[in-house]
Amino acid sequence: MAPDGEALERLVRENEAFILRAASTVTGRYITKEDDEWSVALEAFVEAARDYDPEKGSLQGFAQVVIRRRLTDQFRRDRARSAELSVDPSVFSSDPSEEEEGLSLRLAVAQKTAREEPYNLKEEIEAANQEFARFGFSFFDLASCSPKAGKTKESCARAVNALLETPLLRETLLRTGQLPVRALEERSGVPRKILERHRKYLVAAVILLAGDYPGLAEYLRYIRKEPRS
Repeated sequence: MAPDGEALERLVRENEAFILRAASTVTGRYITKEDDEWSVALEAFVEAARDYDPEKGSLQGFAQVVIRRRLTDQFRRDRARSAELSVDPSVFSSDPSEEEEGLSLRLAVAQKTAREEPYNLKEEIEAANQEFARFGFSFFDLASCSPKAGKTKESCARAVNALLETPLLRETLLRTGQLPVRALEERSGVPRKILERHRKYLVAAVILLAGDYPGLAEYLRYIRKEPRS
């Protein structure tokens, strides 16, 4: 049952430090109760507390996601769009000469940040990094674990689609932070060796395609075009 009245007020008081810390993490600067971001984060925490399902992980974990989304929405409405971002050109691909669709995310991201866009890619990367941290890696770690060969990319695309289209597998991944390798191998037909070798890439692709990342997800659209097994 969702907390209300005194119980909700007590929950907010007990989590004030967490709310400020979460807001500071999203904004990249120290946030106090005097800042507008505090009000946004507070409302987001209350929303999370009312919608929280104990079976899906911790309240703070869920609240952090909601706070991040609400602050990101606020940034998009109120802040001038900034296209200034230095992105390591090795993200998601290893060879700058590869022209196969889906292997060029690193080049596309670099090009996209050179001009103004209707969303802030920097914010998406910062937000994605917060989610990736739960799984022990960062956005820029993806350069070393992205599939290189065409057949491997196809296999990874099948695995990602299986996760996206199978709620139980996807929820297991997001709830536990662990890739359900055995079940995913059976569902997708992708060998365990490939799943384990490209775990970070698979997790990242699921988070970006299933979450609120329109800019980054655009560069992974090739995954949805792969034939289903």
